[in-house]
Amino acid sequence: MKLLALEFSSPQRGVAVLHDGPNARPTALGEAIEVGGRSTNTLGLVAEALRQAQLEREQIECLAIGLGPGSYTGIRLAIAFAQGWQLARPVQLLGISSAECLAAEAQAEGIFGNVQVVIDAQRNEFYLAGYELTAQSRREIEPLRLVAAAEVQVRQQAGGIVIGPEATRWFPGSRVLFPRATTLGQMARERHDFVPGEKLEPIYLRETTFVKAPPPRSVPL
Repeated sequence: MKLLALEFSSPQRGVAVLHDGPNARPTALGEAIEVGGRSTNTLGLVAEALRQAQLEREQIECLAIGLGPGSYTGIRLAIAFAQGWQLARPVQLLGISSAECLAAEAQAEGIFGNVQVVIDAQRNEFYLAGYELTAQSRREIEPLRLVAAAEVQVRQQAGGIVIGPEATRWFPGSRVLFPRATTLGQMARERHDFVPGEKLEPIYLRETTFVKAPPPRSVPL
């Protein structure tokens, strides 16, 4: 299967193209990465990854999207792009947690043990998930949740290895890692829980609240 992965949840945004190699192992054929900037050149990244892979858009059979948590704008952009692609072409779609992608990235980097994935959630809070990583396995031991900085520090003081985008800004001794599109694509090859485009939703743990606008005032003539 020829697969295109988009991971826009962090300050390092990326697109990767993968294809089954020998023994059905996914091989990265192309990857384009963008760092910094307030906007994302989605079409440019996709075009570059396809160019490296020497593939045409019509040859892509599946899109994998990083659902966050992280940059709400970036994640929404990736989802909208995938939805539009599925409307135009008969492709399969997969949504994958960016926190899980970070854990897989840490495993690939040889970071083993009690690993705490930390992502900035704004409002002085952080997304936190715990994993037990070995060379052969990746196991979630604490589900993703919203916490204060103090709880992350407690996990770190207890021997947890803190990783995440920009983690060193708040937690000295942590390690900066970004979820990569290539890693996301490799994870996608092990999944078969495809969804229609309208079912792709960002991972956002806060309860959504709305404030109803007051009725318009009547101004006497």
